[in-house]
Amino acid sequence: MTAVAEILKSKNDNTVHAIAPGDSVLDALQRMADKHIGALLVMEGETIVGIFTERDYARKIALMGRTSSVTLVSDVMTADVMYVSPTQTSQECMALMTENRLRHLPVVDGRKLVGLISIGDLVKDIISEQKFIIEQLEHYITGGGR
Repeated sequence: MTAVAEILKSKNDNTVHAIAPGDSVLDALQRMADKHIGALLVMEGETIVGIFTERDYARKIALMGRTSSVTLVSDVMTADVMYVSPTQTSQECMALMTENRLRHLPVVDGRKLVGLISIGDLVKDIISEQKFIIEQLEHYITGGGR
């Protein structure tokens, strides 16, 4: 089982992209498009106050008839942010994400934000682990372990 800290180390870009609660949804969408990401942490200084995702936009802007240019991120963000620690495993994160229908989890060490993992990061890690196990079993079956 891989720890979240190892998943963060293996990512090519571990930059956590954030936005302020007083910024417009349009600003958030532009930043997400520019960075090719599906979520932004909403930060006040060093404190996580929410998360804004593509799902928030779809459900709270588009379907509610709001306008992205005048709606503030704080009006539509998800304020109750779940997070994990660097020592938690990929399986624990996957269970948390599945149970709560999440696609992104901030990684917090003590009170310090150290990264953000996505469902894609976890799937990539689990596939990598499974490939390793398959290779080891094939090696064993073909007699390479004697």
